[in-house]
Amino acid sequence: MATGTARVPVPGSDKKAVAGAQSTGLVPDDERIDVTVRIRPRTAIQSLAQGSVQADALPSQRSYLSREEYSASHGADPADIAKVEAFAKAHGLSVVEANVERRSVVLSGDAKSMSAAFGVALHAMEHEGGTYRGRTGSISVPADLADVVVGVFGLDDRPQADPHFQHKALARAFTPRAGSASFTPPALARLYSFPTGLDGSGECIGIIELGGGFRPADIKAYFGGLGLPVPAVKAVLIDGAHNHPTNANGADGEVMLDIEVAAAVAPKAKIAVYFAPNTNQGFLDAITHAVHDKVNKPSVISISWGSAESNWTAQAMTQFDQAFQAAAAMGVTVCCAAGDNGSGDGVGDGAAHVDFPASSPFALGCGGTRLTATAGKITAEVVWNEGTDSSTGGGVSTTFARPAYQANAHVPAAPNKFVGRGVPDVAGDADPASGYEVRVDGQNMVIGGTSAVAPLWAGLIALMNQKIGKPVGFLNPLIYGQLAGKGLFNDITVGNNGAYNAAAGWDACTGWGSPNGAKLLKALGG
Repeated sequence: MATGTARVPVPGSDKKAVAGAQSTGLVPDDERIDVTVRIRPRTAIQSLAQGSVQADALPSQRSYLSREEYSASHGADPADIAKVEAFAKAHGLSVVEANVERRSVVLSGDAKSMSAAFGVALHAMEHEGGTYRGRTGSISVPADLADVVVGVFGLDDRPQADPHFQHKALARAFTPRAGSASFTPPALARLYSFPTGLDGSGECIGIIELGGGFRPADIKAYFGGLGLPVPAVKAVLIDGAHNHPTNANGADGEVMLDIEVAAAVAPKAKIAVYFAPNTNQGFLDAITHAVHDKVNKPSVISISWGSAESNWTAQAMTQFDQAFQAAAAMGVTVCCAAGDNGSGDGVGDGAAHVDFPASSPFALGCGGTRLTATAGKITAEVVWNEGTDSSTGGGVSTTFARPAYQANAHVPAAPNKFVGRGVPDVAGDADPASGYEVRVDGQNMVIGGTSAVAPLWAGLIALMNQKIGKPVGFLNPLIYGQLAGKGLFNDITVGNNGAYNAAAGWDACTGWGSPNGAKLLKALGG
C-alpha cells in the first residue's frame, strides 16, 4: 500500500488540551504506544439497531442476534482489516490484534512512527492534575482509508472519566433497622419490591472498571455478613490493566460498590469485572470486550464511570454509542450512572451539562434519589440534592438528538436549544445520607452516588432475565412507550438537581423514578 500524501481527517477526532495544560516538549521518539483503530461495520449500525431489536416489542416477542451471528453479519469486513494492516506495515507499525466482531485493529509502534502514521504531534503535557501524553487538532489517515477508519484511540492518554460514587462515613458495623439512614442492597431490593424467589442463576452481569480492584477476602466477608452465598467474581483484564486494589479512599470504593450491590441483588449471577486503563481507548475497549464476550456472555452491563459530554471527542461518543447499539441488537442492557454533580456535571461554567455515556440513547441512564424508610416501607423519596457537588446528574444532551421513544416525554430543549436526548431514564437511592452499606479494603462504610444505581438496576435486570428466560435487552422504548403510565415506578415529584425540577411523569432529575421491580417484571411478561 503506498503511503501517498493525500490525507483526510478522521471525523470527530478534533481534540483540545486539558484546561491549563502546558507542553514540556514532544514525547520521546522511541516511546511505545498502542492504539485501537475502529473500523466501519459491514452493515449500518442504525439499521441494525432499529430493524433487529424490534424495540417496541416485549422481550418474549423480540428476536436478538447471538454474538456469533452479529460477528458474521455486522462485524468488520476482513478486506477493511487487511487495508489497515497494510497501512500499519507501510508505517512501521505492528498489528497486535485484529478483531472482526469488535471492529478493532490494535497497532503498536514508537511515537515517531505513530505521529507520522496518523498526522499528529504528541506532546508531554503538564497540568495541575498531573501529566499525560496529548495531542490537539484532528487525526488524519490516507485518503484510501477515509471510509474505512471511523475512530483512532490511544494516541492521547489523558484520564477520560470519573467514578460516580461518594463516601458518607466509616461505619463500625452493619446494623440495619427500621428507620435506618443507610441500607444494605437486599434491604433496598425489598423496599423497591424486587421480585422474590430469584437469584440471578444462569445470568452474567458485566461491570466496567477504570481503576482500583477487589479483594476476594472482602467479598467473602461481606456476603457472609449478609447471609448470602459468595458470588463468582471474575476479573477480565483489558489493555494491560489489572485487578489492583489499593485503599478505601480510591477507586476500590467504586469497584466494591458495584460488585457488592449487583451481586447482593442477584447472588447466583456470575460477575465479570472488566478492568481497563482510564483513557478513552481503555474505556471503549472494555465496553466492546464486554458486549462481545463469547465466554462470559453478560446479559446486562453496569457502567458507573463517565464525564460531561464536553470532555469527549465526537468520534469517542459515536463509537461508544455504536457499541451500545450492538449490545441492543444482542439483547444486552447497558446501565449507566447519570453523574453526581447536579445539572452542571462538574464542568464549572455555570451551564447545564449531561454525563456521557449515560446520554447515549442506547444506554439506560440511572439517576439518584434520597430515600427514607420506616418499618420496611418507603416513607419519602425525593431528588438527591445535597449541593452542587453532591446531587444527581440529569439534563438534555447537546450531542444526541432526541430519540423517537422520548417523543411524548416532554423533554425540554437543551441549553443551546438543541432538541436532545433527555437523561436519566430511571433512578434509585443514591444520596450518601441514605447510602449503601458496603465493605472496601477491610472497612465497612456507607457509599452513595449514582454509581450505586447502575449496579442496582443491573441486578434487577439479571433477575428479570432469569425469570423471563430471555433478555429484556433495550428497555428504553418500552418504558417510554407501552409501559409508560402503568405504575411501574415510584414517581419522584419533589426536588431538583440545579437547572431541572422533579415533576409528575418523566423529568430530567430522576427519569420515570425508582423501580417497583415486581410490577415491572410482570409488565415485561415475567
